[in-house]
Amino acid sequence: MKSDAEFDLIVYGASGYTGRLVAEHLAKNYGVGGEVKWAMAGRSAAKLAEVRDEIGAPKDTPLVVADAADPASLDAMVARTKAVITTVGPYQLYGNELVEACVKAGTDCLDLSGEPNWMRAMIDKHHAAAKASGARILHSCGFDSIPFEMGVWFAQETAKAKLGHVVARVKGRVRGIDGGLSGGTAASGAATMAAIQKDPSLLAIMMSPFGLTPGFEGPAQPAGQAPEEDPDVGPVGPFMMAVINTKNVHRSNLLMGHPYGADFVYDEMVIGGPGETVGFTDMGSLPGGGPKPGEGPTKEERERGFFDILFIGVDADGKRVKVAVKGDKDPGYGSTSKMLAETAIALVRAPDVAGGVWTPGAALQGRLKDRLQAHAGLSFEVE
Repeated sequence: MKSDAEFDLIVYGASGYTGRLVAEHLAKNYGVGGEVKWAMAGRSAAKLAEVRDEIGAPKDTPLVVADAADPASLDAMVARTKAVITTVGPYQLYGNELVEACVKAGTDCLDLSGEPNWMRAMIDKHHAAAKASGARILHSCGFDSIPFEMGVWFAQETAKAKLGHVVARVKGRVRGIDGGLSGGTAASGAATMAAIQKDPSLLAIMMSPFGLTPGFEGPAQPAGQAPEEDPDVGPVGPFMMAVINTKNVHRSNLLMGHPYGADFVYDEMVIGGPGETVGFTDMGSLPGGGPKPGEGPTKEERERGFFDILFIGVDADGKRVKVAVKGDKDPGYGSTSKMLAETAIALVRAPDVAGGVWTPGAALQGRLKDRLQAHAGLSFEVE
């Protein structure tokens, strides 16, 4: 990582729906130029200034003009900061040049990607170069997949404390969730489907729980595609985000040197069976009439939202540990924007983490848990 730069963080995409929420969190909690030195970036200085004033950020909040279509502007931006937080997606359409610029400059980059096809391409292309330059590239720093990746980590830490060893099986069970979808999320899903239609070989990455662990293939994992009866919680049904989260959990295990074991088994389901399989309030409007990019849940909807995820660790003798990860805002936006901002702060304060394409939990472990509890409205509880 860089030790000296004008800024700790630049929020790239600060005039978009989620980027604005990230900037708002930073403005409200850190001011500007104080404990965290940060700036807002996007394509239009006028639009950035308008958003700065709307969110109540200080008038002297630095504004940086940068555009995914102008590589020189990206190079200039990443040269000024220790880390870039990017909310400019779909990342497979607008993220390649930024990651490349960050890897080249040794600048950290954090995103909200739930696009496994793109993440695998970034791992294959940049992991070695990022190790060499010291750039830490962290994908999936929001609801996908921090609560799940950190929930598994916390379940294993609890198992070590209570049982004296890690467990080879963890079940993620979504107990409660209330939140909406933004236009950016809808666009990412559409871009991923289009990419697979264009290149059917990407389907193998999407279908495999080990799609983000090149060179490692673990044991068969539960499919989670149909309603079933779980002896621990009763009826469960498929969870739409499991296809992303499970991959990140297995990559996390790989990056840490397989502390959960090379035979680790993990799945995610929603408690309540078929009627509860989605859990997001406005998914019914997809794929035809979903929100447009820049649109998303209202402030009231974000404030009302929450999530509650149970993790059950089971050892070879059938002994169990149970932990919960909960969030105090809607998962996709209110909570995600806080997770992204706080993960970035934790990262720039962790100079010992080596370069590479990381998952947030593997890179930061207990430091991330502590920061999310203190500043992002998450709780980690042993049940």
